Parts: sequence; structure tokens; C-alpha cells
Amino acid sequence: MKILVLNCGSSSIKYALYNMDDHSVITSGGIEKIGLPDSFIKFKLNGEKHQIDRPIEEHTAGVQFIFEVLTSGKYAVLKHLDELGAVGHRMVHGGEKFNKSVRLTPEVMEAFAACNDLAPLHNPANIKGVNAVSALLPDIPQVGVFDTAFHQTMPDYAYMYALPYELYEKYGVRRYGFHGTSHRYVSQRVCEYLGIKPEGKRIITCHIGNGASIAAVKDGKCVDTSMGLTPLEGLIMGTRSGDIDAGAVTFLMDKLNLNTHELSNLLNKKSGLAGVSGLSSDFRDILAGIADGNDRARLAKEMYTYRIKKYIGEYAAAMGGVDVILFTGGAGENQWEVREGATSGLQFMGVEVDPERNHACRATEAIISSDSSRVTVCVIPTDEELMIALDTQALVS
Repeated sequence: MKILVLNCGSSSIKYALYNMDDHSVITSGGIEKIGLPDSFIKFKLNGEKHQIDRPIEEHTAGVQFIFEVLTSGKYAVLKHLDELGAVGHRMVHGGEKFNKSVRLTPEVMEAFAACNDLAPLHNPANIKGVNAVSALLPDIPQVGVFDTAFHQTMPDYAYMYALPYELYEKYGVRRYGFHGTSHRYVSQRVCEYLGIKPEGKRIITCHIGNGASIAAVKDGKCVDTSMGLTPLEGLIMGTRSGDIDAGAVTFLMDKLNLNTHELSNLLNKKSGLAGVSGLSSDFRDILAGIADGNDRARLAKEMYTYRIKKYIGEYAAAMGGVDVILFTGGAGENQWEVREGATSGLQFMGVEVDPERNHACRATEAIISSDSSRVTVCVIPTDEELMIALDTQALVS
């Protein structure tokens, strides 16, 4: 079976085509700048990168372009679209309605659309992708895999905010968490890698990238996570503030005369590593700044890794200990400095990272803890697209 995985954003469509016989990626790529005159598709095929420029006005045209590249011309990998067995979609916010992946029916899409208020930038784009496929291939099975689903096993005392309860009942204000497909994949994969069963194990999964979150996984189920009603809560990120005193928020609204849109822009797009350092949202640029003697870059790095370390300690306490800590995501997989900063000083918990193993590890599965460490510390590259493909295969087979 061949499965196409789509991840539709407001102005982009990422895709990957899988051969499910061996879980291999046949080709992958994405369309960027949808709605702008300089839009284009870029993709990988047989280890080589390609780009085709074309004006793409909206998502249906974008999906049509992807189908065209897959089936015709010198880059074709399919003889006909009938070779596709199903399409799997990354769906961002399923609220409390979805605790697992589902076949996308009109009833499911109606329920998903009801969650748009919780993710006004992401959910409508996801819906556009589903509708585009339906318009072009009306009979193909489609599956939705929700970012929030893995976190639906959290107990109420972990996901509730201490606000008037009627705000939860009326508006659904609670912690939902995100990156759930990634946290689910790596928490399962690390057990396979280490040859252990998830039952009885306490695992802390650290998805560290431009967006970042941590999850506490006990017996294979999420019991807490750092992101909240939106992806803003929790860790310091590339441009997001993470945890902040709500009183500081209202103080800034008054002092700077900000409306809610302007405040959201400040906290989501102008804060985090970029806001503190004044340099960049990219951790590599922060490290370069430190090498040049930039003290604000030093401060940004120390704040960034300190927040990760605090959450690791918090989730170890929540689970009554920890057996495995794993790092994934762009910075988690590639930057030894992040892993070092996030685990230094945790020897009292039985965490001992081997410096040589840590420095040598880059974007590969590896144990970076010492042989004497009571807690196993790993790097496990994430593969959300494969997780979506596997869920899609399971639901349509």
C-alpha cells in the first residue's frame, strides 16, 4: 500500500509518500507561499533536491500540483493516483472530541471544525487540505491524526486551570498539549530501541525545536505535558515566551496600550530566544553569538536550557521518578549544548550524561548517558509523518 501524508498550513502544504510494505519514503517535499506570485514546490527524490516554481492561488490547486508532480513528467513516482491507498492528514487541535486517529467522515469534519476557535490559524488550513483531496479524489479514504490526541490521557488535575470552572464548561479552557504525534512516536520508539516494555516505565520526552514541549509518559500514556490551551505555554521557544505571569501580561497591555492581537504577536512572534537575545530564534545563531561574546545570547541559552531542566525535574516528581529521558526535535537531536544544559546538575536524580557520547551524537538514535547512570538518556529522532502513515494504514486496512 502507498500512503500520502499531508500537513497543511495556512500558506504551505508539506507531504510525504510512503511505501507501507517497508515503511520507506518514496518522495517528500512541500509547497510554500500559497497565494503569492512566487510560490513553489520543492521535494526530494532519490537523494536529490528539486524545485519547480509556479503561482498557486489556493490549497486545492496546491494539492493538484502535488498530484501532478507525483504522476507525470520526469519526477513521476506513480503511474496513476489509483495507486494511492489512502491519505493521512496532520490535524492540529482536536479539543476533547478526539483521543485517537479517525477516518475523516462528514460528521468527523463537522466536529473538528467546531474546534476552530482553539486553533484559528491551524485548523482551518487542515480542513482546506482535506477538502482539496476530497474534491480531486472523492472516493479515497482519508484519516486524521491529531496533535492533541496523545495528551487526552492526562488526569483532570493535570489539565485543568485554576479558573472559574464554568469557563472550562462553556469554552473548553484547559491544557490540551501539542506535538502529540511526535511524543507518541518517540515514547514508543525508545522502548523498541532499548528493548523494554512501556508498562512500568516512566519516560520524559523532550521535543526541542523552534516550537518545544515536554511530556511525562507513564506506562505508555501521557500524564502531563508542557503546552496548554495553545502552543504558547511551557518551555521557552524560538519566538514564543513560554510560561509567563498572567499579571505581567495585563501589565504590558496597559503600559504598551496593546490589544489582544498585538499582545499575541508579542508573546508568540517576538519573544523567546529571539526576544531575549536580540539576535535570532535559531539556537545555532545563539551559540555563534555566545562565541562572539554576546552576553544576551548567553542569557538566552541559559534561560532556555534551565526551563527544560525545571520541567524534567517537575515531571520526575509527578511520576515518582524517571527511567528514561529522551531528546528529539531539531535542537534536541542536533545540539549537544541543549542536552548538556538541560541535564547538568541532575546527578541527584541518577542522571549522568557521558560528555563524549553526547558530543558525538547528532540526529541519530543513541544512548548518551554513562554506563553508571541510573536513568537512561537517549536521542531519538522523531518521525511524525511515519506515525501518521502507520495510523492511516491501520484504519483503512
